[in-house]
Amino acid sequence: MPTTLITTPTFARHSTRPWQILEEAGADPLRPCEDAALPIADLLKYAPEADALIVGMDAITAEVMDASPRLKVIAKHGVGVDTIDVAAARSRGIPVVCAPGSNSRAVAEYTFGLLLSATRSLAASHTSVAAGGWPKLFGPELHGKTLGIVGFGRIGRLLAGYARAFGMELLAHDPYVPGADVRAHGAEPVALDTLLARADAVSLHTPPDPSGAPLLDRARLAAMKRGAVLINAARGGLVDERALADLLSSGHFGAAALDAFSTEPLPADHPLRQAPRTLLTSHMAACTPEANQAMGAMVAEDVVRVLAGKGPHHQVR
Repeated sequence: MPTTLITTPTFARHSTRPWQILEEAGADPLRPCEDAALPIADLLKYAPEADALIVGMDAITAEVMDASPRLKVIAKHGVGVDTIDVAAARSRGIPVVCAPGSNSRAVAEYTFGLLLSATRSLAASHTSVAAGGWPKLFGPELHGKTLGIVGFGRIGRLLAGYARAFGMELLAHDPYVPGADVRAHGAEPVALDTLLARADAVSLHTPPDPSGAPLLDRARLAAMKRGAVLINAARGGLVDERALADLLSSGHFGAAALDAFSTEPLPADHPLRQAPRTLLTSHMAACTPEANQAMGAMVAEDVVRVLAGKGPHHQVR
């Protein structure tokens, strides 16, 4: 019986269906760690017996693959596969699958919530009221402001719709999306530096550079409009976090709301923990029951297909 090693604690958390798909196909699901990501030492310990991996934010490197002689498929319980060495998997004949679109609405809704919370200081007001205060914190209305969306795939387009409903103007940067498609969703296609200079708020929805260099380095962050709001519910490596903390402290930024960080969980000495006008959340934008059920079922079905000798529906190319 093939073994499916599950390293993420969120798999099938809100639906038994993904687990049932594996069990009914005899794919023998095994999750050694129920309440946290599987530590790398344990991953390497269980890897030799794994015919399939279902992973979260784990780094699935060539070392992990070489420790898994039976491995036939790697499934990302989510969408972004930047933590998986796809090239190494391809060279070893191991397909990598994911769940495209499964969490798009969850992330887009959450992102817009971050924008509202950051601009109107909702978290700061809650903290003060809970401590006995009663502040009157002012923040700008979104109507008439310009939102810049970096990455105009499924999530970016959904976010554009929410922003239009609030009367926002839209800029979008995505070199892989034709300008006509951007305009069809009510946004103006522009170069990245133009977007950063013009937008009152910027939201990131793009994978990080494979080199590890931040898309928004210190120079680009400093070039953004004074008082702008930065939202990142994508990947932490997109932003120079120390530079962002410095620019928040200097008053250059109006606010920042981040759900993804270069190191997770956030270290105790991380500069953004002490930065003003900052909203920090625990990489939970995709955490809805609906998204959890959809992504779990999608990856389970593809795991079963590969183990049965069939082609997967959602293979990463």
